[in-house]
Amino acid sequence: MKRLKKMNSVKGFLAGVILMGTAFMFIRATTSDPYFEISKNLDIYTNLFKELNTFYVDPIEPGKLVKTGVDAMLRELDPYTNYITEADIEDYEFMTTGKYGGIGANMQRKGEDIYVADVYENSPAHAAGLHPGDLVEAIDGKSLKGKSIDDLGVLLKGSPGTQLKMRVKDAYTAITTEKLITRGEIEISSVPYAGLVGPDKTIAYVRLTQFTQQCGNQVKDAFDSLKRVQPSLSGLILDLRNNPGGLLDEAVNTCNIFLDKGQPVVSTRYKIPEMNKEYKTTLPAWNKDLPLAVIINKSSASASEIVSGTMQDLDRGVIIGTLSYGKGLVQVTRPLGFKSHLKLTVARYYTPSGRCIQALDYTHRRADGSVGLIADSLKRTFKTRTGRDVLSGGGVEPDVKVKDEPISLVATTLYSKNYIFDYATIYASKHKSIPDPTEFSLTEAEFNEFAKWIESKDYSYKTETEIQFDSLKSTAIREKYYDNVKSEFDKLETRLSHDKKQDLLKHKEQVKHVLESEIASRFYYTRGRMAQTMQYDKELAKAVSIISDPIAYKKILSPSK
Repeated sequence: MKRLKKMNSVKGFLAGVILMGTAFMFIRATTSDPYFEISKNLDIYTNLFKELNTFYVDPIEPGKLVKTGVDAMLRELDPYTNYITEADIEDYEFMTTGKYGGIGANMQRKGEDIYVADVYENSPAHAAGLHPGDLVEAIDGKSLKGKSIDDLGVLLKGSPGTQLKMRVKDAYTAITTEKLITRGEIEISSVPYAGLVGPDKTIAYVRLTQFTQQCGNQVKDAFDSLKRVQPSLSGLILDLRNNPGGLLDEAVNTCNIFLDKGQPVVSTRYKIPEMNKEYKTTLPAWNKDLPLAVIINKSSASASEIVSGTMQDLDRGVIIGTLSYGKGLVQVTRPLGFKSHLKLTVARYYTPSGRCIQALDYTHRRADGSVGLIADSLKRTFKTRTGRDVLSGGGVEPDVKVKDEPISLVATTLYSKNYIFDYATIYASKHKSIPDPTEFSLTEAEFNEFAKWIESKDYSYKTETEIQFDSLKSTAIREKYYDNVKSEFDKLETRLSHDKKQDLLKHKEQVKHVLESEIASRFYYTRGRMAQTMQYDKELAKAVSIISDPIAYKKILSPSK
């Protein structure tokens, strides 16, 4: 315990020294001689590290200790400023490129075992015959029993062209085989689904999940493909829900699909004014006239907000959904040597109207170090091109709000405990095919089979009311009131206790939709999962109805009188 306290003390002190030393490399010192301050603090840091390495009673891990200190320093800033070690750089590059070397499958852990969770279409894993539900027993002769997903990632990833041996127990046949899989360059498309929607199938719908390299061209190509199928398009829908953002240049390129050459998209403002930059579209628009709807939600962030905010500011399209995340900060990466990098926030971005949509104020932290929202008093009103009011400092407010339907506890529990996953495997083993995912749905009899199967499973959970009741009961016991009101507590507890079977019936449609999308993914992969959920998509239905009504569309984009 003493040693642990001592190590924590050393880590804390080192973190403070790193904070003092490294911070001067990135901010302008206010002293009369900033170079002396830099030199002094770096000398202190170097000497401290030498002393630790020479005299500390136990061996130290230099890399781990430095990362602890750096992470402690960066926690004082914003969550987007991160130290990327050599070991983490591949994951970071995947986030920006969508590419990595591997077999093209996601894994999940259940107990001590590793199972295939998803297989990417046309990947090496797909070619090898892997499918969700398979039990992965060993890789290159190494048992996976008790291994973490991180451990597994090290074994699966590698240079394209290299091979691995995987011992797999097939989920459908229960036969164990050894598979030789050649790794390839896996590219996860940022456009996993595109299709024609609407009563007459004349509206082009494209889903964009992340702003990676070339994603603007991928979106354009998707719209092109849909136009070849349906030359008489009546509208466009860009779905940015759950899109966390990515590359700023690709946000500009995506806007250029709908805006003509020379239109303002976003401006960035740095600490050093000479670095400020304004981004405009550089090419003719793919289409600047068709009605456009952009769908967003609370997980649409950063580059997603540049696109949706720009479309709103220039009155180019109607924004539908819920308030976006509110990330108005720009990051770049800087090399630190030895293949490590610093990703740091260097600027704020502003949409064409001049607003910054950053919601959290990292500059003015509370006394306890927590971060609050931008105060309403600091929010400003800006005008769109036609004169509509839009606010800064809190994300992109949709023109048409569609409230998210909360996921029920029973559906969440069935999914998190893998019962949805397991039953989809059972269903897929009994069916060679299913209808197109846009039309597939479980029959009443099929859902009843699932309900019967789930009866013997433990999917117990506590409702929020039950959790609050338990807290009240604990408080009453602690304060010695419980014995006097025990009978009342018992009666209330009985009335509050929920019936799992009744909960399943109450939320039947929601559970059914979750199960259907999982089953669709077994036959049509990621695109099947997305296509199937579109049948019940309220936001998409709203977008279709607005685009199909020119009068309503025009009214939304007109300033109120």
